Amino acid sequence: MKRLLLLSFFLSFAVLPPAAELKAQRGGGHTVFGDLRVDDSKVQGIKPETFHLVLYDSRGQEIGRQMVTSKGRYRFLGLTNGEYDIGVQVENEEITRIHLHLEEPEKTEIRKDIELQWRDRTPKKLSNPSTVAADACNRTPANEELFKKAADHLKNKDYDTAISLLNKIVTADPKDCAAWTELGTAFFRKGNLGDAEKSYQRALQERPSFIPALINLGKLRLARKNFEGAIETLSLALKEQPLSADANLLVGEAYLQIKKGSKAVGYLNEAIRLDPIGKAEAHLRLAALYKGAGLKEKAAAEYEQFLAKRPDYPEKEALQQYVKANKKP
Repeated sequence: MKRLLLLSFFLSFAVLPPAAELKAQRGGGHTVFGDLRVDDSKVQGIKPETFHLVLYDSRGQEIGRQMVTSKGRYRFLGLTNGEYDIGVQVENEEITRIHLHLEEPEKTEIRKDIELQWRDRTPKKLSNPSTVAADACNRTPANEELFKKAADHLKNKDYDTAISLLNKIVTADPKDCAAWTELGTAFFRKGNLGDAEKSYQRALQERPSFIPALINLGKLRLARKNFEGAIETLSLALKEQPLSADANLLVGEAYLQIKKGSKAVGYLNEAIRLDPIGKAEAHLRLAALYKGAGLKEKAAAEYEQFLAKRPDYPEKEALQQYVKANKKP
């Protein structure tokens, strides 16, 4: 049996002028669209026919989801300026995430094409061959419809309804790892942290390498101040997906919380390297670390880099004063 492995992705970016008849709206009403193209010419086995593109806001909340075929087009409408991520999922497993930074003065159409290249991979031997089908988190059409409805209620902060719908899915199919993960997120946002952790753990029982569950469980453990547990979980996520900016940032934060700044530095810098704009706040965490160690010049350099990426930061003047006082000429 063969599975598919993401090798690379490529983005093309073009800003198209809005239609003349549309009234310009400053800072909002943007459209992000593009073509998804998958090169599977080297794949000999089963090839994916559909992909889910999931749009997340700056808080990591899902605000849009579309199913797209290879060579198909996606389109997200009505976006305001800010930070977003587009996650690409195959069989309910996220394979990559692309960051978007929107900062347009007028209503704009922004094109981002996504190109994926795939090759066959022989998976690790499963301890129980009968779990192969369940490992894919396949979902019946009826449960897929419930899943979409739950996602809408989650987006609208109607957590009780989302929880009810997701419970129906996992009752009908206890092996649906994605539904368990979303159930954990619904509990998490409602403030029911105990049930949230149980749901994430249940998802990982079905698929130990399920990245969304690993990262969300890491976030939850950070919120519960279980920093060692967060490091353990997020380290597993990085083992599966080393290029996850989210996981690198969260591991760095966890190490900061247990006063292991020397370990945090590498992860925070890696998060910045992977997502320079989206993870710009890592500069602030590094600056705080360097200030505490008396390394004022290094702290100033981090503040300067942060302000170059976030010029509208509310405390900009205070950071500028620190840079001016501590940066060597």
